Amino acid sequence: MKPTIEIEYCPKCGWMLRAAYLAQELLTTFVDDLRGVTLVPSEVSGRFQVRVNDLCIHDRKRDGGFIEVKVMKQLVRDQVNPDKSLGHSDKKIE
Repeated sequence: MKPTIEIEYCPKCGWMLRAAYLAQELLTTFVDDLRGVTLVPSEVSGRFQVRVNDLCIHDRKRDGGFIEVKVMKQLVRDQVNPDKSLGHSDKKIE
């Protein structure tokens, strides 16, 4: 079964558009690799987390802020399809 991405964001912080943009980027890049992307309004202020199934691959607080979409795509790729080429941003995260 294909993995699902979950993006949990703080609606009070105004991060819904950021979460929606990220979802669009991931769905476009991983069209054949994902079951879907779910946006989850958080009840915790300041939260922005991205999970592949149950694995948290990005936490804004833990990682010291938001990461670039390019880096997010690398993190997702490394979980859902490690052999997938991302073109110019094709440097695997070690």
